[in-house]
Amino acid sequence: MTSSESTARTPVPRAAFPHLRAALETFPPYIPGKPPRRVDGLTPYKLSSNENFLEPLPAVLETMLAHAKDPAQYPDDSALALREGLAARLGVGIDELIVTAGASELLVALTQITSDATTEAIYPWPSFEMYPQTTGLVGAKRIEVPNRPDGTHDLEAMAAAITDQTRLIILCSPNNPTGPALSDRELRDFLARVPDTVLVALDEAYWEFANADGVARGLDIYADHANVVLLRTFSKAHGLAGLRVGYGVAREPVIAGLRKAVIPFGVTALSQAAALTSLEHWDEVLERAAGLAATRDAFAQALRDQGWDVPQAQGNFVWLPLGELSGAFEDACVDQSIAVRNLESGVRISIGEQPGLDRVLDIAAAFRAEHFG
Repeated sequence: MTSSESTARTPVPRAAFPHLRAALETFPPYIPGKPPRRVDGLTPYKLSSNENFLEPLPAVLETMLAHAKDPAQYPDDSALALREGLAARLGVGIDELIVTAGASELLVALTQITSDATTEAIYPWPSFEMYPQTTGLVGAKRIEVPNRPDGTHDLEAMAAAITDQTRLIILCSPNNPTGPALSDRELRDFLARVPDTVLVALDEAYWEFANADGVARGLDIYADHANVVLLRTFSKAHGLAGLRVGYGVAREPVIAGLRKAVIPFGVTALSQAAALTSLEHWDEVLERAAGLAATRDAFAQALRDQGWDVPQAQGNFVWLPLGELSGAFEDACVDQSIAVRNLESGVRISIGEQPGLDRVLDIAAAFRAEHFG
């Protein structure tokens, strides 16, 4: 540090700060899940971020080591090898695919290419916390449609909310944080009421965990509706959240628009290679996802057996609609070195290691006895 840099600076008057957009005051920032608090004698468990607690597949680890050698070179901006692998696996054209820094970057880009201050965006609530953030940043009028009491999307109300200014509709299946997935029948009925000029983003971050009968499968829906875009990720079932790899499936004109909105070189060569290796072990990934889903189903049923109202759980998490007791439940978990996600209207609990889930069940039983008698 130079002598001039180390000299104390005169505080800048607050009024001299640059003006920021007024839209920033209309939505909160995204707040990541908290880590667990350390408590003597207890193993901490982070069940607040919907991370996959399983170790990466051995082949993926080998790939990561092999590609962690030359960070001086830019990655392939087109992610050609990964898109070729995805095209072969999903049965779509390579020009119908884009790879992004997680599905979150894809969501931002979709909002940017569809929305501005003259348009409206419709999405369910509660749902993924980035929906109000991304639509709010572009100044769009945000139409938050409350979920039904069972945690499902109110597609009837969402269809009724469509106007001539609607440019983007976001659906989340399975819905984060409430859990239910859209059925094929209800989604097709809804899309029949959506104008072809309105882009429908189907966020399928947790699709691999969904095992309910009749669940909508995005690729089948996409094949029949040119205005549907699929948002998917390697973060959840593939267990690569830290590498930030997502992908979108859309018709070529939409992909062309997205290429103008995403960050150049946003997905590293290491991340692309790891995702491709994981894709090549597709059956193993789906097998592990099915195992996590079975654990989730057993955990959700154990909570129901205690008397809790747990919505249909189809992601790698369960939802307790606790309302004003959400903070108290989070505190009870914190005291036992468990981190859960308090979203004010309820608490989301990610599926983790069994000892952590067992501890949550003990906490939930004691909490229910204290607050509900």
